[in-house]
Amino acid sequence: MKTTKIGIIICDRYKNCAGGKCFRALHNREGAFNIYSPDDNVEIAGYTTCGGCPGGNIEYAPEEMKNNGAEVIHFATGFVVGYPPCPYIKHFKDFIEEKYGLKVIIGTHPIPQKYYLTHRALNTWNTKEWKEFIQPTLSDEKTRLSYD
Repeated sequence: MKTTKIGIIICDRYKNCAGGKCFRALHNREGAFNIYSPDDNVEIAGYTTCGGCPGGNIEYAPEEMKNNGAEVIHFATGFVVGYPPCPYIKHFKDFIEEKYGLKVIIGTHPIPQKYYLTHRALNTWNTKEWKEFIQPTLSDEKTRLSYD
C-alpha cells in the first residue's frame, strides 16, 4: 500500500476551524482529495494556518511539514471560498513549489453549494486562473450540497 504524506494550510480567517470538512473529504476522497486512490494510505504531516495576510507562515510551515515527510501541500478550500478569495494564493503556491520542491494543490473539501452560488452570482471565479484554482474542488451539486 502506497503512503502519501500531506500538509494542509488553511486561511487564517478560519483559524478556529477544526478541519472537519477537510478530514471528511480526505476520508471519502472527495474534492481535491479525489487524486488519491481509496487503496492508498494518506497521512497528515501538518495542519496550520497561513499566518494571516500576507501569509507570514507560508515561509516556514512548509519546511516543517516537509521535515515531517510531506510530499504535497493542500491549501484548504477556504482560500477560494472566503470573500474575497485569497489574493496571494498564486504567490504562495509558486513560493512553496520553488523553495521547498513540494507539489501544491489548491483545495481540500468540495466547495459548499452556498459559497458556489454566491461566488457565481458575483462572478468571482470568472478568470481563467480562478477557474483552474477551483477545478479540484468544484464537484457536482449533490456533493456541494452535502458540504453546506
